[in-house]
Amino acid sequence: MPEPIHILIVDDDQAIRDLLAEGLSDSGYCCDTACDGADGLRKMQSNGFDLVVSDIDMPEMDGVQFLQEIKRIRPDTEIIMLTGVVDVETAIQSMRLGAADYLTKPFNLVEVRITVERALEKQRLVREKWEYQKTLEAKVAERTIELSRKNREVEDLFDRLKFSYQTTLEALATALDTRDTETLGHSLRVAAYTVAVARRMGVTDPELTDIYRGALLHDVGKIGVPDAILRKPGKLTPEEWVEMRKHPEIGYRILQGINFLEAAREVVLSHQEAYDGSGYPRGLKGKEIPLGARIFAVVDTLDAMTSDRPYRRALTQQAARDEILKCSGTQFDPEVVKAFLDIPNDEWNEIHRKVMQDVMTRNLARF
Repeated sequence: MPEPIHILIVDDDQAIRDLLAEGLSDSGYCCDTACDGADGLRKMQSNGFDLVVSDIDMPEMDGVQFLQEIKRIRPDTEIIMLTGVVDVETAIQSMRLGAADYLTKPFNLVEVRITVERALEKQRLVREKWEYQKTLEAKVAERTIELSRKNREVEDLFDRLKFSYQTTLEALATALDTRDTETLGHSLRVAAYTVAVARRMGVTDPELTDIYRGALLHDVGKIGVPDAILRKPGKLTPEEWVEMRKHPEIGYRILQGINFLEAAREVVLSHQEAYDGSGYPRGLKGKEIPLGARIFAVVDTLDAMTSDRPYRRALTQQAARDEILKCSGTQFDPEVVKAFLDIPNDEWNEIHRKVMQDVMTRNLARF
């Protein structure tokens, strides 16, 4: 059963109070009365009312002041003003201050009931809108929290996938190193060296990660080179060099269709290009060569010169720096060479130490 609607009738004329109270009570409303604004305000403060019917011209506190006080303490209460014909302008002003409607004296009860029903209907719609808005805001807040949680889950999954991808790629690169040169950690070192120079040149993610992956997988195409050529202890014949030089294109094809390696493929394809156009497989020149491949060319030389080979011992960092500087503008991009030379030997040694420590940890984990 719905709660009864409470109406307060305020008028200094008792006959009008009684007439309105009786007429509205017959319509099912629960009515109370007050003789003036001050009395009405006291009742408003102690008992809430859904609607107030108030005269404008009253002693102590007139209807306009009473209206303003009601709107201050109970802003959702609807108010209908009673006025004489000569006070219509004041009644309209009251509506500007928040009154729902006004009735002119003399009035009939049918008119009063219609006006009260109209004011209460307006109140109901306002309350429903407010409740809907409150419910909607709660749902939006709840949905926002849920979306934030889902976003965190997706980000966590993405991070785990990235870690899984990187671990797999690094394992593949390590296996390729063993098959080719048996130089421990070569691919991991050149990938770390490439990132160091790229960062020095202002490269950031996602390009930085693409460059790292391209450097890491630079020799993946050697999977397609026969062991007889790849592991030959002596010099290669011209015919064998033709086969060996196919590995950038083979690697490019191997990585085709792997979306997250699409940009890295360009480094794989171009890592044997030279700045002056004398490289292979496409003879690219200058800035035609992807930045990652231009950086790789420099650090690959560093790693080759500072690593032990069957035919010689590792050379010094300084010897490698001198050789790279000498080939600036021919084999190597001068801008890349400058960034490379800006990195001190101590930093290169620290990168080398960390990579080799990681490689040893991986090898121990296999046993």
